[in-house]
Amino acid sequence: MGKIKISLAAFLCLVFICLLAGCDSGQYKETKKPEANSITEIGPPATSSTAEPTAVNSIDKGYLDTAKSVEERAEILLNQMTLEEKAGQMLQAERNTVKESEVTRLALGSVLSGGGSYPGKNTLSDWNSMIHNLQEAAMKTRLEIPLLYGIDAVHGQNLLKGAVVYPHNIGLGAANDKELMYKMGAAVAEEMKLTGTLWNFAPCVAVSQDPRWGRTYESFSSDPKLVSTLSSAYLRGLQEHGVVGTAKHYVADGGTAYGSGIIGGILDRGDTDISEKALRKTHLAPYKELVKSGVKVVMASFSSYKGTRMHENKYLLTDVLKGELGFKGFVVSDWEAVKDLEGDSFEANVAFAINAGVDMLMEPFNYEKAVDDIIANVNKGTISIARIDDAVKRILEVKMEMGLFEDPYMEKLNHEVTDLGSDEYRGLAKQLVEKSLVLLKNDNNTLPLKKGSTILVTGPAADDMGVQCGGWMTTWQGFSDKDGKRAAEGTTILEGLEEYAGQYGLNIITDKNKASEADAVILAVGEMPYAEYEGDTRDLSITGEKGLAENKEAIEFAKSLQKPTVALVVAGRNVLISDYMKDWDSIVMCYLPGTEGDGIASVLTGETPFTGKLPMPYYKSTKGIKTKKADYLYPLGYGLTY
Repeated sequence: MGKIKISLAAFLCLVFICLLAGCDSGQYKETKKPEANSITEIGPPATSSTAEPTAVNSIDKGYLDTAKSVEERAEILLNQMTLEEKAGQMLQAERNTVKESEVTRLALGSVLSGGGSYPGKNTLSDWNSMIHNLQEAAMKTRLEIPLLYGIDAVHGQNLLKGAVVYPHNIGLGAANDKELMYKMGAAVAEEMKLTGTLWNFAPCVAVSQDPRWGRTYESFSSDPKLVSTLSSAYLRGLQEHGVVGTAKHYVADGGTAYGSGIIGGILDRGDTDISEKALRKTHLAPYKELVKSGVKVVMASFSSYKGTRMHENKYLLTDVLKGELGFKGFVVSDWEAVKDLEGDSFEANVAFAINAGVDMLMEPFNYEKAVDDIIANVNKGTISIARIDDAVKRILEVKMEMGLFEDPYMEKLNHEVTDLGSDEYRGLAKQLVEKSLVLLKNDNNTLPLKKGSTILVTGPAADDMGVQCGGWMTTWQGFSDKDGKRAAEGTTILEGLEEYAGQYGLNIITDKNKASEADAVILAVGEMPYAEYEGDTRDLSITGEKGLAENKEAIEFAKSLQKPTVALVVAGRNVLISDYMKDWDSIVMCYLPGTEGDGIASVLTGETPFTGKLPMPYYKSTKGIKTKKADYLYPLGYGLTY
């Protein structure tokens, strides 16, 4: 064996660390935050348990030894990290803002794409080049800790044109097929791996209680059991195919009180004011199931519980999630959420969030200050080294579990597909569309469509891919095809009907001047695309503020024809239709089906039966929503078939 050379400085440092090893971090008393402007945790100065930088050739590379447990490997690495390196791992920056040199200099732990953020011309080549360059920058750091790149692939790899876009969660709840949900999770993972993005900010496990909420379509159901079953199946498909899943938004984002929303004063990012028993029964239940299923990341909610922001709720984040439920992964904040906390400075807010149990801060723009403020808080003793070490170790363990240390450039990934939009995945999406459709009314057996009949297809949602897909596309809010370009590759409702026309002897027409020739009318109405608080509304009517501008005119035109009418409602929630449904012979709730509109044609023609059931109750009006006095049109679980 060769001789080991140790410098005097390194030797003295080692002795100093050994002398301190017996110190019990538990002696530093935590104090509950009595007011918003006080810091919540007292800790030792940074120098007490943070390594000094060592020469590259003297680094213990035991953390790369896969024969060791992940926990042991993470501990070996953690013990060699400086405070600055630890702080860097706790930050996630946005790709449009961060420079590769900053990834190296700050030793950042993660980078993300915000809504609508993509490199170059949004090709696979552009994505792989960007990810490679960012990872190369990360691997230039002293300890060569790889990045984990995050993205909102909430209904497919939706940020990339050409990827398959599946129904949004509310439609998947109507389908209620856990086997297909597993397959969807696997398919989404496979398309994500083509871009080198291995962290998905999904599934959303909100248990939505009020359809006026702009994120209702991101919820599988108002029933926590259904949410738990479908989200855990999706998560397993995702993670078993090599992509990190994220349960969000912890907790009770779907239960906020009407009027408490912090943007627009409606619902989004508002306050949930219910008993802890109700919180656990309704909103915590899916997280309990997902922790059992091995979820690796939980994202904290913008919302509050009984007046305390979730990002500073230590009881729910640490005591319940990490303690009681046994969550072993890491907690990430939501987009810039820290700045909205109630401290008297950003530095104080950083302490609130981390002491509460947030492990990684999603700071798209303010990442360097956040790194500095973590360091400052530790040096002041307002965040303990023990809390920092716990956070960083959780992050490192997830990266190690994903195999990033062995394959940082993802050259050894197993791929089931080589390009976006495979026939197999489009077929899967079509199946989910078919199962997601809910037949609410079918007077006179108007459906299935009669062979040999002439069908007038009209309405603003009939031939608009953007409307079918909704929010979270190549832009955050989504957009209508009428905005000037097609939102995604796929099949619209009209195109699907035209594809099926020959097989079923249908004559599909769209010219209003030939309406008199029609035997029946398909009227497709819907909502404009939206996301998050932009979708909050006080007016749920299909012809209200979030309805497509042409809805009312199309409804009146169809009524004037006095022909059997099939109404297709393309919306992210159960919009109000009571004023119009008497003029409709059949009503189909399509939700937001995504790119495979031919699935709708399959069911309308009778090739596939209706099996979808309402995942949330359908209201007649907004009166009494969330109360026993609510005015129901159809109950949870309702759905007709042929």
